[in-house]
Amino acid sequence: MQFSKIIGQKEIIRRFINTVKTGRISHAQLLHGPEGSGKLELAIAFAQYVSCKNRTETDSCGTCPSCKKYEKLIHPDLHFVFPVVRSNKFSKPVSDNYIDEWRSFILEHKKHRLSVWLDVIGNENAQAGIFAHESSEIIRKLNLKTFESEYKIMIIWLPEKMNLSSANKLLKMIEEPPQKTLFLMVSDYPEQIINTIRSRSQFIRIPKIDDESLAATLSETYQLADNELKRIVKLSNGNYFKAIDVIEESEQEKYNFELFVKLMRLAYAAKIIELTQWVDEVSELGRERQKSFLLYVLRLMRENFILNSAPSKKEDLNYFTLDEENFSIKFSTFIHKNNIFDINEEINKAYLHIERNGMDKIIFLDFALKLVKLLRRKAA
Repeated sequence: MQFSKIIGQKEIIRRFINTVKTGRISHAQLLHGPEGSGKLELAIAFAQYVSCKNRTETDSCGTCPSCKKYEKLIHPDLHFVFPVVRSNKFSKPVSDNYIDEWRSFILEHKKHRLSVWLDVIGNENAQAGIFAHESSEIIRKLNLKTFESEYKIMIIWLPEKMNLSSANKLLKMIEEPPQKTLFLMVSDYPEQIINTIRSRSQFIRIPKIDDESLAATLSETYQLADNELKRIVKLSNGNYFKAIDVIEESEQEKYNFELFVKLMRLAYAAKIIELTQWVDEVSELGRERQKSFLLYVLRLMRENFILNSAPSKKEDLNYFTLDEENFSIKFSTFIHKNNIFDINEEINKAYLHIERNGMDKIIFLDFALKLVKLLRRKAA
């Protein structure tokens, strides 16, 4: 992947190129930023640039043997680590067990989200992680000599998914790596990475994609009227994945919206029996889907609170799809300063308990019953 394929991020690309020119490449770099900003793609493009035999002032050449292998993600000095799941086939899974599916995920899919990755490997209902035996594989690989390039490069996608044992095993390698070893960690939630790894990494904040670059890319890919393009760019707020969701009407986004509407209506009406049926439905989802839904609820609660607080400024401040906006025009009156902070606290609490493998039926039933009270709380 070349820098020219990256949407926007010109300043970050110049920064990467300058580190190579000056020979000041930090051995452990942590790329973090909002979803859909191109973090993973930037890491791969940077790795290709570092390894390129005929790099230019602005990009890798794209034609040398190294670049040809990078374009297929088969370069022998490029290694990947990413979340995997335990299964009957792999009781102690490591990334190499899924390397073919990973290459397909990167090269053939537009949205490099964890939920999409789990769908690719057929385990969308599982909770993914990077386990202790993965660290042993990392150490083994990086202690080998390079095959073709000056650097051995390890790209770790979502290092926050490392369990404590895995992270502690990897710490020594990051502290004292073999010569010419480069770690590129790509994180959505860097605050969840253990402090000892964070403190030994160079943080690189990847901003959201600028509107002009996003609009240019979308107009090249899709046939959109100017007013529709403008609406999608605003709604996506610099998130390329979100833009695709809106254009292609992601099934998961539509389902999240339906679940949200049903929950809010049942909770406000205090229909307890129907709420327990809603809980049964949500409990059938996998952990990652459940967490995705809770993040969706968190976002819509924010949007409704803003809409209720400043309805005259919704064109500037709100980020709704058409369906979300139509529902929120009336619903937003129930989200106000007397309940929004408690609602957000309950959403975050439910997310944390699901993350820690709590019993999902109890977690969602508790959350739903709390909403019954909170939604009926009067505004000041």
